[in-house]
Amino acid sequence: MLLVGFAGAFRRSELAALDLGDISLSNAGLTITIRRSKTDQEGAGRQVGIPRARKTSVTCPVAALESWLNERTELTNSDALFLGVFHGRLMGRLSGQAIAEIVKRAVNRVGFDPSKFAGHSLRSGFATSAARGGADLAFIMQQTGHKSADVARRYVQAGSLLQNPASKAVKL
Repeated sequence: MLLVGFAGAFRRSELAALDLGDISLSNAGLTITIRRSKTDQEGAGRQVGIPRARKTSVTCPVAALESWLNERTELTNSDALFLGVFHGRLMGRLSGQAIAEIVKRAVNRVGFDPSKFAGHSLRSGFATSAARGGADLAFIMQQTGHKSADVARRYVQAGSLLQNPASKAVKL
Protein backbone atom coordinates (compact mmCIF):
# COMPACT_ATOMS: atom_id res chain seq x y z
CA MET A 1 0.00 0.00 0.00
CA LEU A 2 2.85 2.39 0.84
CA LEU A 3 4.68 1.77 -2.42
CA VAL A 4 1.53 2.08 -4.53
CA GLY A 5 0.45 5.20 -2.63
CA PHE A 6 3.83 6.85 -3.14
CA ALA A 7 4.31 5.84 -6.80
CA GLY A 8 0.76 6.89 -7.66
CA ALA A 9 1.00 10.10 -5.61
CA PHE A 10 -2.37 9.26 -4.09
CA ARG A 11 -4.33 10.94 -1.35
CA ARG A 12 -5.10 8.60 1.53
CA SER A 13 -8.81 8.78 0.68
CA GLU A 14 -8.04 7.67 -2.89
CA LEU A 15 -6.04 4.68 -1.63
CA ALA A 16 -8.76 3.73 0.83
CA ALA A 17 -11.44 3.79 -1.88
CA LEU A 18 -9.63 1.50 -4.33
CA ASP A 19 -11.36 -1.72 -5.34
CA LEU A 20 -9.91 -4.71 -7.17
CA GLY A 21 -11.79 -3.60 -10.29
CA ASP A 22 -9.88 -0.31 -10.28
CA ILE A 23 -6.56 -1.94 -11.14
CA SER A 24 -5.17 -3.38 -14.33
CA LEU A 25 -1.82 -5.19 -14.36
CA SER A 26 0.34 -5.70 -17.43
CA ASN A 27 3.95 -6.51 -18.25
CA ALA A 28 4.64 -2.77 -18.39
CA GLY A 29 3.11 -1.98 -15.01
CA LEU A 30 -0.08 -1.02 -13.29
CA THR A 31 -2.96 1.23 -14.32
CA ILE A 32 -5.21 2.44 -11.53
CA THR A 33 -8.55 4.16 -12.02
CA ILE A 34 -9.37 6.76 -9.39
CA ARG A 35 -13.16 6.90 -9.55
CA ARG A 36 -13.62 9.96 -7.36
CA SER A 37 -11.35 12.34 -5.44
CA LYS A 38 -11.26 15.56 -3.50
CA THR A 39 -11.03 17.57 -6.71
CA ASP A 40 -13.37 15.28 -8.68
CA GLN A 41 -16.57 15.15 -6.64
CA GLU A 42 -18.66 14.42 -9.75
CA GLY A 43 -16.76 11.19 -10.33
CA ALA A 44 -15.38 11.79 -13.82
CA GLY A 45 -12.39 9.70 -12.74
CA ARG A 46 -8.82 9.58 -13.94
CA GLN A 47 -6.24 6.93 -14.63
CA VAL A 48 -2.79 6.79 -13.10
CA GLY A 49 0.05 4.68 -14.47
CA ILE A 50 2.74 3.09 -12.32
CA PRO A 51 5.52 1.43 -14.32
CA ARG A 52 7.43 -1.60 -13.09
CA ALA A 53 10.81 -0.88 -11.53
CA ARG A 54 13.66 -1.16 -14.03
CA LYS A 55 15.39 -3.73 -11.86
CA THR A 56 13.67 -6.43 -9.85
CA SER A 57 13.52 -4.79 -6.48
CA VAL A 58 11.78 -4.86 -3.15
CA THR A 59 10.76 -1.27 -3.86
CA CYS A 60 8.83 -2.05 -7.05
CA PRO A 61 5.22 -1.01 -6.36
CA VAL A 62 3.87 -3.32 -9.06
CA ALA A 63 5.68 -6.40 -7.73
CA ALA A 64 4.63 -5.53 -4.18
CA LEU A 65 0.99 -5.21 -5.25
CA GLU A 66 1.14 -8.53 -7.09
CA SER A 67 2.45 -10.18 -3.91
CA TRP A 68 -0.33 -8.59 -1.87
CA LEU A 69 -2.96 -9.74 -4.38
CA ASN A 70 -1.69 -13.31 -4.17
CA GLU A 71 -2.02 -13.24 -0.37
CA ARG A 72 -5.32 -11.39 -0.04
CA THR A 73 -7.29 -13.30 -2.66
CA GLU A 74 -6.69 -16.57 -0.82
CA LEU A 75 -8.08 -15.11 2.39
CA THR A 76 -11.09 -12.97 1.48
CA ASN A 77 -13.64 -12.20 -1.18
CA SER A 78 -13.85 -8.46 -0.40
CA ASP A 79 -13.77 -6.03 -3.34
CA ALA A 80 -11.56 -3.60 -1.40
CA LEU A 81 -7.97 -3.54 -2.67
CA PHE A 82 -6.36 -2.71 0.66
CA LEU A 83 -7.59 -4.39 3.82
CA GLY A 84 -6.50 -4.14 7.41
CA VAL A 85 -4.57 -7.02 8.94
CA PHE A 86 -4.97 -7.75 12.65
CA HIS A 87 -3.15 -10.66 14.29
CA GLY A 88 -2.75 -12.34 10.91
CA ARG A 89 -6.42 -11.99 9.97
CA LEU A 90 -7.70 -9.78 7.17
CA MET A 91 -10.18 -7.20 8.33
CA GLY A 92 -12.30 -4.68 6.40
CA ARG A 93 -11.32 -1.92 4.01
CA LEU A 94 -8.58 0.40 5.29
CA SER A 95 -9.79 3.86 6.23
CA GLY A 96 -7.96 7.06 5.42
CA GLN A 97 -7.07 7.34 9.11
CA ALA A 98 -5.65 3.81 9.12
CA ILE A 99 -3.47 4.71 6.13
CA ALA A 100 -2.15 7.77 7.98
CA GLU A 101 -1.30 5.56 10.97
CA ILE A 102 0.47 3.03 8.74
CA VAL A 103 2.59 5.85 7.27
CA LYS A 104 3.48 7.07 10.76
CA ARG A 105 4.46 3.57 11.92
CA ALA A 106 6.59 3.04 8.81
CA VAL A 107 8.53 6.28 9.19
CA ASN A 108 9.02 5.57 12.89
CA ARG A 109 10.51 2.14 12.03
CA VAL A 110 13.16 3.80 9.85
CA GLY A 111 14.03 6.38 12.49
CA PHE A 112 12.12 9.50 11.46
CA ASP A 113 9.84 11.57 13.66
CA PRO A 114 6.30 10.29 12.93
CA SER A 115 4.75 13.60 14.02
CA LYS A 116 6.16 15.15 10.83
CA PHE A 117 4.43 12.63 8.54
CA ALA A 118 0.85 11.74 7.65
CA GLY A 119 -1.15 9.98 4.97
CA HIS A 120 -0.57 12.98 2.70
CA SER A 121 3.18 12.37 2.91
CA LEU A 122 2.93 9.73 0.19
CA ARG A 123 1.55 12.31 -2.25
CA SER A 124 3.82 15.19 -1.25
CA GLY A 125 6.82 12.85 -1.04
CA PHE A 126 6.28 11.73 -4.61
CA ALA A 127 6.05 15.32 -5.88
CA THR A 128 9.13 16.36 -3.94
CA SER A 129 11.16 13.33 -5.07
CA ALA A 130 10.09 13.76 -8.68
CA ALA A 131 11.13 17.42 -8.60
CA ARG A 132 14.50 16.50 -7.10
CA GLY A 133 14.91 13.97 -9.89
CA GLY A 134 14.35 16.70 -12.49
CA ALA A 135 10.79 15.87 -13.55
CA ASP A 136 8.88 18.63 -15.28
CA LEU A 137 6.02 20.17 -13.28
CA ALA A 138 3.50 19.18 -15.96
CA PHE A 139 4.44 15.50 -15.60
CA ILE A 140 4.30 15.72 -11.82
CA MET A 141 0.83 17.25 -12.10
CA GLN A 142 -0.24 14.46 -14.46
CA GLN A 143 0.65 11.88 -11.80
CA THR A 144 -0.73 13.77 -8.79
CA GLY A 145 -3.87 14.95 -10.57
CA HIS A 146 -3.30 18.58 -9.59
CA LYS A 147 -5.31 20.95 -11.74
CA SER A 148 -3.54 24.08 -10.52
CA ALA A 149 0.15 24.65 -11.20
CA ASP A 150 0.28 27.02 -8.22
CA VAL A 151 -0.85 24.29 -5.83
CA ALA A 152 1.45 21.68 -7.39
CA ARG A 153 4.37 24.10 -7.28
CA ARG A 154 4.03 24.32 -3.48
CA TYR A 155 4.70 20.58 -3.31
CA VAL A 156 7.80 20.69 -5.45
CA GLN A 157 9.43 23.94 -4.33
CA ALA A 158 11.00 22.48 -1.22
CA GLY A 159 12.30 19.52 -3.18
CA SER A 160 13.86 21.59 -5.91
CA LEU A 161 15.47 24.43 -3.94
CA LEU A 162 18.95 23.00 -4.35
CA GLN A 163 18.29 21.99 -7.97
CA ASN A 164 17.57 25.52 -9.23
CA PRO A 165 19.23 25.95 -12.66
CA ALA A 166 19.74 29.67 -12.00
CA SER A 167 21.85 28.90 -8.94
CA LYS A 168 23.87 26.31 -10.84
CA ALA A 169 24.38 28.69 -13.78
CA VAL A 170 26.51 31.09 -11.73
CA LYS A 171 29.06 28.26 -11.32
CA LEU A 172 30.20 29.01 -7.80
